[in-house]
Amino acid sequence: MKPYRHSAEPSAPLSSTSSGHSGMSTTLTPPVMEVTALAERTTAAVNDDGDTSAPRPLAADRWDWSGVRRVLVVRLRSIGDTVLATPSLFALRRFLPQARIDLLVEDWVAPLLDGSPDVDHIITIKRRDTASRLIVAGQLRAARYDVAFNLHGGSTAALLTRASGARHRVGYASYRYRHLHNHAAPPASQLWQRDKTHSAEQQLALLGWTGVPVSDRPPARLVVTADAEARVARRLRDVRLDGGQDFALIHPAAAFDSKTWAAENFARVAEYLSARGLTSITVAAPGEERVVDALRNHARVPVVAFTDLTLPEVTTLAARARLFVGNDSGIAHIAAAVRTPSVIVFGSSNVAHWRPWTNAPAEVVREEMACAPCPGYTCAEFDMPQCIRRIPVERVTDAVARVLEESVGRRHDERQ
Repeated sequence: MKPYRHSAEPSAPLSSTSSGHSGMSTTLTPPVMEVTALAERTTAAVNDDGDTSAPRPLAADRWDWSGVRRVLVVRLRSIGDTVLATPSLFALRRFLPQARIDLLVEDWVAPLLDGSPDVDHIITIKRRDTASRLIVAGQLRAARYDVAFNLHGGSTAALLTRASGARHRVGYASYRYRHLHNHAAPPASQLWQRDKTHSAEQQLALLGWTGVPVSDRPPARLVVTADAEARVARRLRDVRLDGGQDFALIHPAAAFDSKTWAAENFARVAEYLSARGLTSITVAAPGEERVVDALRNHARVPVVAFTDLTLPEVTTLAARARLFVGNDSGIAHIAAAVRTPSVIVFGSSNVAHWRPWTNAPAEVVREEMACAPCPGYTCAEFDMPQCIRRIPVERVTDAVARVLEESVGRRHDERQ
């Protein structure tokens, strides 16, 4: 299995009501604790409405579900997009325990779903490969799906959803190629009756509109496989971390400069963590070694580095970590999906749309700026993006202290 790679392409929005990383964001759901340092906290359950009853759909059944035997879910693009589709996969499996549920994803990100109990078959497609698209289109047609959910919204996803020939093809009415679907949902914000929605909520809403119970808004979840666990255990033994020592996982890389906090700042965080008894392990994809080297060179404490891990190995390492600290990235979503307490440094991204979707203790640290959020490719206001550069180390270490304290409290409560 190849090491994971980082996709520099941004995620495509599900709906025009939330344009990916664009659009202003002043609040988060669930409610967050605002502090003067603008560290925003996500605690307790993802579901914040206080409802403990059985989950409900967001609308009446759009067809007779009793005859549905095969379901296709289409979710192309990145690591984070794939992780944030897992709440929808969980909701589908819960609703249709006997049905065959297939997932179409890009080949390089497919290993993230290794061991998932919510997917029967993973179908992969190569990015920008016409031959691959034609082959996959034929496979989808032959599977004779009853329902196909397009959770992506881009042209390739829409064409493949149509090519599946599924009797019910579901997308949002705002999709550019909505005519390729025969069920077009209203905006997720209308279905949730809330102005701002998270990416995971947008995907869940598409299912909920058809009659799938989603009102509990399940958290993201990934599985740690036995093979990945064994490989990571060997890697940790190689660096003398096989005695059950607590460590923090740091991910200093990101897709754009507007999302990349300085490596020297992460070095200061590693020093802070060391003073609290936590060794730091940093991860990055092949080709991102420079930022890892910079972190280690600036740090006055030892920092272990892995730049050749597969996605299942990254998932396993994150699950073993006492804490995750990093930029807004796919790796941050992996950490959230294995319930690792997290502190995420946000720059240009829309926090309401991309924050960690988890029940674990987590805080987002960002700088309040009139120009944020934005798409993030370039900075239109400054020579260098200030949204990420103005965040001082103290804000992040303060958030680390709070998250560690809360996670210790939760561990204590779970033992009672």
